[in-house]
Amino acid sequence: MAVIEEGFKDVLGLKIYYKIVRAQPETAKLLTMHGGPGSSHDYLLPLADLADRGITVIFYDQFGCGRSEEPDRSKFTIEYGVEEAEELRRKLVGNEKVFLMGSSYGGALALAYSLKYQDRLRGLIISGGLSSVPLAVSEMKRLIEGLSEESREAIRRFEQTGDEEDPAYKRAVQEFYSKHLLRLPDVPPPVKISLDFAEKRNVYRVMNGPNEFTITGTIKNWDITDRLSEIRLPTLITVGEYDEVTPKVAEVIHEKITGSQLIVFENCSHLTMWENREGYNAALESFIKGLLAGRSG
Repeated sequence: MAVIEEGFKDVLGLKIYYKIVRAQPETAKLLTMHGGPGSSHDYLLPLADLADRGITVIFYDQFGCGRSEEPDRSKFTIEYGVEEAEELRRKLVGNEKVFLMGSSYGGALALAYSLKYQDRLRGLIISGGLSSVPLAVSEMKRLIEGLSEESREAIRRFEQTGDEEDPAYKRAVQEFYSKHLLRLPDVPPPVKISLDFAEKRNVYRVMNGPNEFTITGTIKNWDITDRLSEIRLPTLITVGEYDEVTPKVAEVIHEKITGSQLIVFENCSHLTMWENREGYNAALESFIKGLLAGRSG
């Protein structure tokens, strides 16, 4: 039976919330990075199922996210997020190497972390992640063309007026989300918690922008695609068939990281861990335990 530990660690002078779901017995540790930027770990909680399969799972809320303290806005950067993750990893597991999983923006953060600290990792998992914000945005604009005419017009109008209270614009956002963020009839409570945190904290609007497909924040020009070949870690890349961070974005990462694996989950969008919980966790378990078996053999 898994054992849960949660609390706060002092990381770079801030109280950062963490939750560890410990496997009994344990074969490996998986550190997870949530998306946003500005969300919380809650929507990743389906990965806690892996503890029943021998994999300890570590969750945390990044700076200014969820339950964690917020630094001054000069530190709202991916580079700061990388250093935060490394200090937290060190404080939680010492010199032990872990597997690293990043979802959405967390995938971008995990790639950036790997470029600097891949010697601290056993393997890398990128789920609906990205190496280029401009590419991800161009792909989301393509997806918008598949929305209803009313929604397309409302989004065009929003780009001119910035009126987030326009009812037609709100409907357009919901149409996009229901097709490309989460293809379920109801939003699971942990996902709603993460979305609510993103709405009420500052990080999402400062770093990202008003919504998933309008990235006007500080990360809007971020692109490390030309450096991905420096990552020599065993890497698994997952993406949903209808993902807002599209399979094309995933394929770019796959092509750049030598020997990486790519899985496209059919009938899923961005939150595959909810839409196909069993299949998603089975893929992560297979990747992690396959590497462990290969190394032990």
